[in-house]
Amino acid sequence: MASRPGTEGALARDVEAFLGALAQTASPATLDAYRRDLAALLDFLAEQQVDDWPRLDAALLRRFLGDERLRGLGARSLARRRSAISRLADHLVAAGRLAHNPVALTRAPRQPRHLPRPLDVDQLARFLDTPHDDSPLARRDQAMLELFYSSGLRLAELAGLDLGDLQPRRVRVLGKGGKPRQVPVGGRARQALDAWLAVRGQFTAGDEPALFVGQRGRRLGHRAIQQRLAGLARRRGLAEHLHPHRLRHSFASHLLESSQDLRAVQELLGHANLATTQVYTRLDWQHLAASYDSAHPRARHRPAGQRDEEPS
Repeated sequence: MASRPGTEGALARDVEAFLGALAQTASPATLDAYRRDLAALLDFLAEQQVDDWPRLDAALLRRFLGDERLRGLGARSLARRRSAISRLADHLVAAGRLAHNPVALTRAPRQPRHLPRPLDVDQLARFLDTPHDDSPLARRDQAMLELFYSSGLRLAELAGLDLGDLQPRRVRVLGKGGKPRQVPVGGRARQALDAWLAVRGQFTAGDEPALFVGQRGRRLGHRAIQQRLAGLARRRGLAEHLHPHRLRHSFASHLLESSQDLRAVQELLGHANLATTQVYTRLDWQHLAASYDSAHPRARHRPAGQRDEEPS
């Protein structure tokens, strides 16, 4: 860390020692971000005339994060600031410079819940129906595409599938926390899987349990699957970036628009809380109005000639 006003002295040396230890495991991007975060903390401590770590308590940290928010930092940047300080505090506790980690007594900033846009139903259908060259790898990729969209799988869930998890009309997956669930497999996905299974033996011997394998006969990794999907999107002329979660979100949104059954979609997605599933809802006014008209006992009891009003 370059010398700056307010960052010289024992505190800066401790931060530099922490960053040196962090460099053994963290990525360069994380290291650079933490360096900026901790430089901001050191400047703040200098302004507060704090020159030893025991004075770094929860009240002081809350004041620092509050000042950073007033300067315009967003929730994600504030959360990273807090994480960097927490990692530093753990390092200082282990070194005997702090009695405890004061970050645990502060509240993490609320993160905005960004919603990926689902692909249009017709657009996605055209993409999935685009003919391929029927090579073994093309069959495998088509089976992955169809299964992602048919069953709303997470990337880790699809990558972790074994042959024994596949049933004629459903598949067993291990969700977050190792929680198993059964999800249906649609007819088009089943056809694509059968086509892939017919040639899978060209790549692997009988001792490999993975459903999806690469050219060397071993289980496909997460990165390889992401790259295959992105490449297929480019080759098939899909104008938008495609990644596994985009297909999962499209599955949830399209199913919810058709069924209006939030609880069923929750079960299929493997969400522990209904609130998590609600993030996936993108029902527009027409869908909401149709649900209201069909379900509310007085929705159609209007005086003759009265027109519907637009929602305010």
